[in-house]
Amino acid sequence: MKVAVMGAGGRMGGAVIRVLNESSDLELVAAIDRAEGDAGEKAGVGKLGVAFTSEVSAVGAADVVIDFSLPDGAQALFQACLESKTPVVTGTTNLSKEAQATLDALAASVPVVAAPNFSQGVTLLFDLAARAAELAGPAFDAEIVEMHHRHKVDAPSGTANRLAEVVAEAKALQPDPFVHGRSGHTGARTDGEVGVMTLRGGDVVGEHTLYLATAGERLELTHRATDRTIFARGAVRAARWVVGKAPGRYDMRDVMGLAG
Repeated sequence: MKVAVMGAGGRMGGAVIRVLNESSDLELVAAIDRAEGDAGEKAGVGKLGVAFTSEVSAVGAADVVIDFSLPDGAQALFQACLESKTPVVTGTTNLSKEAQATLDALAASVPVVAAPNFSQGVTLLFDLAARAAELAGPAFDAEIVEMHHRHKVDAPSGTANRLAEVVAEAKALQPDPFVHGRSGHTGARTDGEVGVMTLRGGDVVGEHTLYLATAGERLELTHRATDRTIFARGAVRAARWVVGKAPGRYDMRDVMGLAG
């Protein structure tokens, strides 16, 4: 299977290339990024004969695209995939309305796996969080804390936002109940909110904790990532899974057989 990687020069792009290089049935055919040189050499696996290119039209040579880019490049990628009818596995979050609309149009034409986090453990965390929040009911307050390395440019993380959405849906809260940070004289916490707090520092790959707290007790569900390769392996699993599927928008629950 031929694979293109968008954002191939970044940390996640390099991790995906290393995982692809371990697989005899997968071939890197396009490395889309502003970097220069051979994509394999930058990823640390030796020369692969695939030079970086900034042309998103290169996706036309692939059976599937794995995207770990920045939001400002997603629109052009999704448009190119729409024109070439190329399936996409994308972990890019905080999309503009225009990029989101193009992604929706793409999913109407080809299969797309879109997820804020491709860790299989995080996917299980979402399921466990939904179940726990539903069973705990309104007596338990829901708060989320996430921490990432000091270089992460968005906050909260896409994973934290999705976790908050999962909890809000399970608790049947009103739309947009999220509180991002608290400071000053805020008044007492209300029943209908979900707090989402962000920490940044060091080299933390990713850590997410859901607190369900009530009088006298507290339940904590935590996922800690210590190696970003877990995200790359999940994305590659999704890429294998999505090729040949019917057009539509899928997530890692579908890939892992947890949906439905």
